[in-house]
Amino acid sequence: MTLHIAHLDHGLRKDSASDALFVKSWAKRLNIPISLKRLNPRFIKKGSLEEACRQARLDFFIRAAKRIKADKVALGHNLDDQAETVLMRLLRGTGLSGLGAISIKRKINNLIFIRPFLETPRREIDKFLKKRKAKPRIDSTNKKQAFFRNKIRHNLVPLLRKEYNKNISEVLANLAQSSSIDYEYLDQAARRSAGGNPLRLNLKKIVRLHPAILRIKIRQSIEHLQGNMRRIGFAHIREIESLINSRPQGAIVDLPKGISIQKSRNCLRFYKR
Repeated sequence: MTLHIAHLDHGLRKDSASDALFVKSWAKRLNIPISLKRLNPRFIKKGSLEEACRQARLDFFIRAAKRIKADKVALGHNLDDQAETVLMRLLRGTGLSGLGAISIKRKINNLIFIRPFLETPRREIDKFLKKRKAKPRIDSTNKKQAFFRNKIRHNLVPLLRKEYNKNISEVLANLAQSSSIDYEYLDQAARRSAGGNPLRLNLKKIVRLHPAILRIKIRQSIEHLQGNMRRIGFAHIREIESLINSRPQGAIVDLPKGISIQKSRNCLRFYKR
């Protein structure tokens, strides 16, 4: 196995350049090659800051991996990150898929992303570093209450741990793992059902599906068209169900990001308008 370090500086903090130097010095100490990049803050053109940064990191990792011909990218998410993500999804509204939260392994653009520390609590990582007298860098934005995750991390999780369950992070991480496994099974079952083109679902077949399988079938069609389920919520899925079960032929449902769904006599057609 050959290792390569990749670090992206978003350029949003005054001390972010120091973080890059910290990573660079460790790469030199460990004799591991490194890819570094600093972004101009103007890369955030629209939408939320968190989403823009997430997409920028993803693009950077994919390009870096392709350049050095790597087949895997290892990310540092831990068990506490997983627990926080489950709570964020619950509070914003989610289904079984969302409860799966952060996946331990995922394929994006023919590249495998893995998270080797996803089942390791943050305290164990801190203990490991302290034992070896390795002082980590702390992102100062992690303390800012303006970010939803930070509110969860610094306020809600400590409250739940103190007042309700001292093992709340482990409980939530276990919920994510169980939900992910259950959804994977239903996802496979949905792919086997009704068959055919995912952008042209046979009406006679899908009306006979169990509601759980039908909803996943709808999600699969949307994901096939736009690559993800961003900005598609529960209300949109219910509207599509209404289209299938009670609206006339020719009726159309318009979704965010330019997606439309039309009901004909024989099929449900998904397309970009």
